[in-house]
Amino acid sequence: MTDQHPTADQPDGDEAMVGSEEFEPTTAEAALEAEQAAVAGQAPAGEAPAAGEAAPSGGAHPDTALAAERLSDLQRLQAEYVNYKRRVDRDRAVVQERAAQSVIEALLPVLDDIHAAREHGDLEGGPFASIADKLETTLGKFGLQRYGAAGEEFDPNLHEALMHTAWPQDGSVASSGSTTVVQVLQPGYRAGEQVLRAARVAVADPE
Repeated sequence: MTDQHPTADQPDGDEAMVGSEEFEPTTAEAALEAEQAAVAGQAPAGEAPAAGEAAPSGGAHPDTALAAERLSDLQRLQAEYVNYKRRVDRDRAVVQERAAQSVIEALLPVLDDIHAAREHGDLEGGPFASIADKLETTLGKFGLQRYGAAGEEFDPNLHEALMHTAWPQDGSVASSGSTTVVQVLQPGYRAGEQVLRAARVAVADPE
C-alpha cells in the first residue's frame, strides 16, 4: 500500500483552514468595519455639503423659514381683526340709527299734532310752544326732517297721492307739465335718506 503524502502544491487540511480564516473576516469584524465606514461617510457638523449633494431648499435656514411663517400668520390675524372691528363698528352704527328711527316713528303722531297746532296758530304765545320747539330741535339732531309742500313735483318715492283734484283757481300753484302736489294733507318725515313716512298729498295732473 502506497502512502500518499501531500505534495507541495496541495496544502494539508490545517494549512488550508488557516488560509481560509485569513481571507474571510469574522462577523464581528465585518460589522465593525461597516460601522467605521458609515461614520467616515458622515460629514462633520457645519461642513458644507459635498459636490453633487442637494442643499436645503432655497438655501434658507430652518429657523428663518419658521420665523417667516409665524410673521405671515400674525399679519393674517391682524388683517382679520381689522376687518372684524370695521364690521362691528358698522353694525353698531346701523343699530343705533335704527333705534333712533324707531323712537321717531313712535313720536310721529305727536309731531303731527304739533304741526297742526302751529298751522292753526294754537301755539302762538302759549306755554307749550317752547316745549314743542325743543322737541323738534332735539329730534332734528338725529336727522329728522319734515317735508312736503304745495307746488312740488309729485314723486312716488316721497309722496303718497290720496286724491286727484283740479288746479287751484287762486293761482297758489302754477300749472306745469307734470303731476304736481297742490295740497299737503299730512306732511312727510325722513331721517337722512330714509323716508319714515311719505307725505300724503292731493295732486293735479297736467292740463
